[in-house]
Amino acid sequence: MAFRRVSGTIPAVFRKILVANRGEIAVRIIRTLREMGIGSVAVYSDADRTALHVRHADEAVNIGPAPSRDSYLDIDRVLDACRRTAAEAVHPGYGFLSENGDFAEACASAKITFIGPGPAAMRAMGNKTTARQTVQRAGVAVVPGSCAGSDAELARAAHEIGWPVLLKAAAGGGGKGMRLVQTAEGFADALQRARSEAKNAFGDDTLYLERALTRPRHVEVQVLCDSQGTRLHLFERDCSIQRRHQKVIEESPSPAVDAELVAKMGEVALRVARAVDYVSAGTVEFLLDTDGSFYFLEMNTRLQVEHPVTELRLGVDLVREQVRVAAGQPLGLRQEQLEPRGHAIECRICAEDPTLDFLPSPGTIHSLQTPGGPGVRDDSGAYAGATITSHYDPLVSKLCVCAPDRPQAVARMSRALAEYVLSGIQTNLGFHQRVMRQPDFVAGRYDTGFIEQHADELLRADDLRAMSDALAVGAAVAVAERHAPGRSQGRGSSSISAWRRSGRHPWGSV
Repeated sequence: MAFRRVSGTIPAVFRKILVANRGEIAVRIIRTLREMGIGSVAVYSDADRTALHVRHADEAVNIGPAPSRDSYLDIDRVLDACRRTAAEAVHPGYGFLSENGDFAEACASAKITFIGPGPAAMRAMGNKTTARQTVQRAGVAVVPGSCAGSDAELARAAHEIGWPVLLKAAAGGGGKGMRLVQTAEGFADALQRARSEAKNAFGDDTLYLERALTRPRHVEVQVLCDSQGTRLHLFERDCSIQRRHQKVIEESPSPAVDAELVAKMGEVALRVARAVDYVSAGTVEFLLDTDGSFYFLEMNTRLQVEHPVTELRLGVDLVREQVRVAAGQPLGLRQEQLEPRGHAIECRICAEDPTLDFLPSPGTIHSLQTPGGPGVRDDSGAYAGATITSHYDPLVSKLCVCAPDRPQAVARMSRALAEYVLSGIQTNLGFHQRVMRQPDFVAGRYDTGFIEQHADELLRADDLRAMSDALAVGAAVAVAERHAPGRSQGRGSSSISAWRRSGRHPWGSV
């Protein structure tokens, strides 16, 4: 699909930008900077000295030891790297310092442009209880619940709201500090565990609670706003396929909504953005109930992991637009000009073992062959020989496809997953392939409990490990053949695939 040109050709808006991140998102941002003619600076920890984002950048600066708190989360070290390289702006990607208001303020004090929203908007949306109050004042519906309070106050609110309830960390996200409580008997223990996890993850044990909706879908709306007052919504993504409240598969459009409902969700998302004078790319997340009603969940004041799904449907480079907006330039596009096309799906390829509750599986990648062909995009920070360490998120890559409609997109993703060869570490490739064939997913009938509901079908250890073994065997055969002495490239070479000669294929007969 051709990319939509949101604005005319412009000169470089910055001479040099530092990317305060690592892995696939750092590589993805650096690629756009190169297309824009902007110099790029990578930062890296001791563990990432040979990482792909370091290789791709024009310059690279070591900012400390492997632990995030001593490197990627160290504001002073990141700003020192900016000064040493004369970087004029910082793109934080997602995670790490991307939603840290103190970092945005420190950048402003150092006269370095932060590519993202202002600190006030970030803080208003970053604390979940403050965010609920802010959007409620703007007339946006939230899931019935109670804001932060003492243990006794939360227990009293839970009885009033009715069971089940969700305990959530006010300062957090990503499922940390979150507990589903089905009955009053389990509340006290869940409360203690949620507070402890929130304190460890965010340094803040403040909790609030919400009524737990029955079989909701998680649907989010991408927004893009400039400093001149133009605010656009770039339609929706469905992120309901989750494990432990962490997204695994995303798609757009959502199979659960029609154009009328999308328009309503888009209008509400823009109302949320207006409420905090939002500038840059952001995402407003909703829970969609079975009756079609939807409730504000949170706003992520940064680029989302799943942003390629929107880019594939709209032909808009969101990183490019973030950079332009940060330089004070207008978006140059009206809402009615945005015409999404086709259907896009993203699978997060992670170094983890689905049969062991998705336990991270760090290690060194021995061989890697990524899929290609029409409508396939693989955003990755990996390569053969790279090490997926235990210090950071186990995400290896984001495999994305786009096709004219959903059935073709599902078929394309299934084909792409079958072509994806990665050996040396355990991954969730087999799990993703199984989801693509699961009848309820194929029909678009799923909610946030999909993985748990189909665990016996999706997470059978024997089948998933057999798939993983077959991938490794096929990869080993292919590598051996490539390096075999006197290997013929002409008519004498075998026409039988490495999968067939290994006697095993990851997805059955071929």
